[in-house]
Amino acid sequence: MFSSLRVRNYRLFAAGQVVSNVGTWMQRIAQDWLVLVLTGNNPVALGIAAALQFLPTLLFSLWAGVLADRLDKRKLLIWVQVGLAACALVLGVLDVTGVVQVWHVYVLCFVLGAFSAVEVPVRQSFVAEIVGRSQVTNAVAINSTSFNLARIVGPAIAGVMIILIGTGWLFLANAVLTFAVIAGLLRMDPAKLIRSPKVPRAKGQLREGLRYVRGRADILTVMVLVFFVSTFGMTFFVTLAVVAATVFNRDADGYGLLSTALAVGTLAGSILAVRRSSRGRPRTRMLLGAAFAFGVLEVVVGLMPNFTTFALALIPVGLCLMTFMTTANSTVQLAVAPEMRGRVMGLYMLVFVGGNPIGAPMVGWMADQWGARSPFLIGGAIAALTAITCGLFLLTRGGVQRPVTGWGRLLLRRPGFENPVK
Repeated sequence: MFSSLRVRNYRLFAAGQVVSNVGTWMQRIAQDWLVLVLTGNNPVALGIAAALQFLPTLLFSLWAGVLADRLDKRKLLIWVQVGLAACALVLGVLDVTGVVQVWHVYVLCFVLGAFSAVEVPVRQSFVAEIVGRSQVTNAVAINSTSFNLARIVGPAIAGVMIILIGTGWLFLANAVLTFAVIAGLLRMDPAKLIRSPKVPRAKGQLREGLRYVRGRADILTVMVLVFFVSTFGMTFFVTLAVVAATVFNRDADGYGLLSTALAVGTLAGSILAVRRSSRGRPRTRMLLGAAFAFGVLEVVVGLMPNFTTFALALIPVGLCLMTFMTTANSTVQLAVAPEMRGRVMGLYMLVFVGGNPIGAPMVGWMADQWGARSPFLIGGAIAALTAITCGLFLLTRGGVQRPVTGWGRLLLRRPGFENPVK
């Protein structure tokens, strides 16, 4: 299950990610709660903060992909992590000293988003250089597992610590924990990295990457599916704090419990993805099925009558969501040419995160106008319909085939027949 951990460089990378991700999730919970406190539980303000954090992805992620193909990814990641730590430090100091205002949070959300817009596509494409192409699926699944393990621990700690000491110290703690990633990157052996071919600086490299994706119907379909699911289905994260505070009348610990319940599901999905990674390439049917199930279950969550059933229903939602995310990521990484990986992953992160400046204010507005449950109902329906549409498109293009059952399977067992199922 954990074959990629045999690589020392990857062990250092993964260990740093576990520690840093705990701090990241502590900061996310603290940041959401700070915005609610500063604005009197205003869901629109929460949506604006999320939009500002993800807006830089629209501006910089494609260029970050170009940089990933040109520069040393390890060195670039070190400097970006320093910038992320600085953002957490400034917000923590402002909060602890009692001078923080909501516009401070907005500005730092944008700056943090700018660093993240560079960091994510570089980190995603760097994984293949650490473990090699044969271990990419396993490494992506392990990354997701560590991310979601932190997603359980981080919100649980944040929910309690906000009540005990306030939000400011959590930002400062994240600044310190970010240096775990930097330490891991510095301790790596550069000679053992399986580097992709360096792309020399030249005009038109961004357009070249876009043409490459446009000419690949399989990758383009995954991009479309990821955009709609992330923009309209996954942005319910923005309103979890609003649901806890306004629907169920809970404090920060209630918000932390909802986030933890969702994280239990995503952790389970990540572990299952690690197990599946030993079976070869990810399947298209798995990708489509996970997206459809996620959309349906999200609608079910929106209909849950009380806090307990709402929290429990988030667990299968998280499982399906993580199955979809890991399958989509692995599918794109394995389908792309090594010299194009940085640019394609930059585009992937653009469609994955770049829709949040649209989706986050939209779900905040929906929660304000129609209640905090509405983003779950509408977003889930859009995700399920998109999965059906993409599935029908791939059926017509031959990118996925119907499973063979019953008499069809008996027929295919006869000599002279081959099983065409993908």
